[in-house]
Amino acid sequence: MTADAPVLLETNDQGVLTIRLNRPDRLNALILDSVRQVRNAIEDAQTDDAVRAIVLTGDARSFSSGADLQAKAEAKAAGIEEPGSLLDDANEIVMALRDSTVPSVAAVNGAAAGVGCSLALACDYVVVDPKSFFMLAFTKIGLMPDGGATALVSASAGRHRAMRMALTAERVYGEQALEWGLASELVDEGTQLARAQEIAATFAAGPPLSLSATRRAINEIALPTLRSDLDREVVGQTQLLASSDAAEGAAAFREKRAPQYTGA
Repeated sequence: MTADAPVLLETNDQGVLTIRLNRPDRLNALILDSVRQVRNAIEDAQTDDAVRAIVLTGDARSFSSGADLQAKAEAKAAGIEEPGSLLDDANEIVMALRDSTVPSVAAVNGAAAGVGCSLALACDYVVVDPKSFFMLAFTKIGLMPDGGATALVSASAGRHRAMRMALTAERVYGEQALEWGLASELVDEGTQLARAQEIAATFAAGPPLSLSATRRAINEIALPTLRSDLDREVVGQTQLLASSDAAEGAAAFREKRAPQYTGA
């Protein structure tokens, strides 16, 4: 694995697998290769005795700014159609994190936006600093939250706060994120990863059967219909992607102008 790979993996001697999103020039915006590598790493960890906990993180500037709409537009313009779906793989990451046999910790720097928000909240423990923020900006481009965000944000922050995030696309920063239940712990600026790895090491040294049973019980209560929630999002998002409003939203985003929506 090279230093310029879209995802970097490292397992330390404490049994902590760190999965690092690595597209800093695009604020770790996700492409199909990124989500496939993250998905494979989480799935492989389920049968790897050397892995006892997972840390999911980005870099100093961003956890993940969500799906890379610019890369998708560039590929389409070049006539490149990659087999598979970024959303499908992202959904499987969310399910894999919920059902994982090992605990997971998200270390969130900067933006956790769009599907990046979903990946962070799908983890069992979320560490943020005052400058970290969560955001659902889908309605700004004529789309709806996906990647499990409708379920994950609602389960973490409650219905009205989920509505507020999804409808206004506002940023919810570290201290407020902790207050709302989007984060587990607020730490000093720039110390998220170190703290996340410390927590993960504690989990790795803990009783694996007990931790797994505890996580499963809580997740079954908090996210009992996650699979059908993901399916509902896919149906809704597919319909929206075919709309004129979504095309206008994407064009306005690329052209850096205000969109003109018609409801068609």
